[in-house]
Amino acid sequence: MELKPPSISEHEPAPRAAVASARRRRRTQENENVRIFLPKTGSTQAKPELGQEMTSEGEALIEALKSGQPFYAVTTWKARAEANGGGNPIIVKEALVRT
Repeated sequence: MELKPPSISEHEPAPRAAVASARRRRRTQENENVRIFLPKTGSTQAKPELGQEMTSEGEALIEALKSGQPFYAVTTWKARAEANGGGNPIIVKEALVRT
């Protein structure tokens, strides 16, 4: 029985555009409930205070670069009980939809 080495096409990575596109889709889906804020004047990393809300992460990146400040990404969560069929409920977290 003769073994043939695998062809190169079987080991080629996915095209860059396909990988980047998948990342962008995933990031957008994950971030739809995230709110982005710049820090309030006088705020510190030890005691962060939320200031102006940005409309997008891109806008926050630009403003944070200009001002030399960090920015904050906030997701609001709600705890709820979920039945697992065994009689003991499980506490799960659920991201609240941004309104």
